[in-house]
Formats: sequence, structure tokens, C-alpha cells
Amino acid sequence: MQTVRMYVDPISPFVWLATKQIARIEAAGVQVEMVPVLFAAMLNKHGLVGPAEVPAKRVLTFRDVMRQASAQGLEFAGPPGHPFNPLPMLRMATAISGRAERIAFVTAVMAATWELGQDAQDFAVLARVARDCGLDADALVAAGTPEVKAELARATEQAINDGIFGVPSFVFEGELFWGADRVDSLLHRIAGHRIDEARLQEFLDRAPLATRQNR
Repeated sequence: MQTVRMYVDPISPFVWLATKQIARIEAAGVQVEMVPVLFAAMLNKHGLVGPAEVPAKRVLTFRDVMRQASAQGLEFAGPPGHPFNPLPMLRMATAISGRAERIAFVTAVMAATWELGQDAQDFAVLARVARDCGLDADALVAAGTPEVKAELARATEQAINDGIFGVPSFVFEGELFWGADRVDSLLHRIAGHRIDEARLQEFLDRAPLATRQNR
């Protein structure tokens, strides 16, 4: 079965919205493989700042999240504060080797955080979610080992090298789809529809007609 790699970090509310689309994606005949990554490292590597770090974007980001959630019949609560430290959850998710178990855990943490207003950096919250998913909560809470930390760092670096710069991101047959609102485009691609790659490359090779002055 073909695979869609889905890159996630609980810091993004759009990852929450994207988890609601996993069943729809897999209904297209593919298997979702969830990859925990550290979004902050991607921002640093690409010289970017997160949407929540730009005041005007912060307001619009959460307004847009609430619009999309409402359209899907979801209730938005949001975590106690944002941004928060995603590393405890990311390390626990990284330590879960089973594909379905990892998806279930991440999906449940996202719901607890963004729908129920719980604290995704609180080990007690994460342990309860793990237990509810039928996982060994004590083992996962203790998952901050050098090996797990290295695996999360490796996965993040590999994602950056593969051109990933944000979450959620989906990759199917090497093609990137960025954002929870790109699921329809992903499904269109899974169904066999492709863009004209030669035309895209020809356009990208054109010389710029102007440049922006840095102030």
C-alpha cells in the first residue's frame, strides 16, 4: 500500500484540524505514516518566525482556526497558553513505534489540547491520554532518553532536508502538500492527477524582474 507521510507538531492548531482528515485520506487507499518533528527547528533553519510570533498573523491564525473548526462542527478551546513546549509530547510520540498507536496518541493529544483546553506540556495530561489509548503511560513519560531525543532530532533534520518547512505537511510520492487545507489537493494527487512539472520548472527558471529591498 502506498504511504502518505504526515509531519506533525502539537504547537500548530492546524495539525489538530488535519488529524480529523486522516480517515478521509486513508479511505483513498493509502496509509498515513505520522512523523513527529520540531516546528521551531524548521523555523530556525529557514530563517522564519512562527505565525504566532507576528501579532497581526497571530490574531488571523486563531480566527481562521476557529472558522475552520466551526465549519467542521468542532469546538475550539485552545491550550492554557500559546506557544507552549511541545517536546514532551513529541518525544512520547517518537517513542511509539506502532503506526496506528502513534496516530491514535497524537490525535488524542491534539483533541485534548485544542478541543478540551488541556496542557500538552503537562506529563499528567499526556500520561492520561496515553492510558486512554491503551499505551504504557509510565514508559512513555520516561521516553526522554538520549536515543529518543536523537531520533526526534534526526527526523526533524531529515524533514528539513526533504524540503519540509511547516506543519502539518503531507508527502505523497515525493510531492509536498502543506497545510490542513491542502487535503483536497492531496486527494486529487492520490487519484492520479498531476501538474505539468516541466511547465512549473520552466516558470521557476525565469529570471526575476525585480527584487525587494531589505530595510
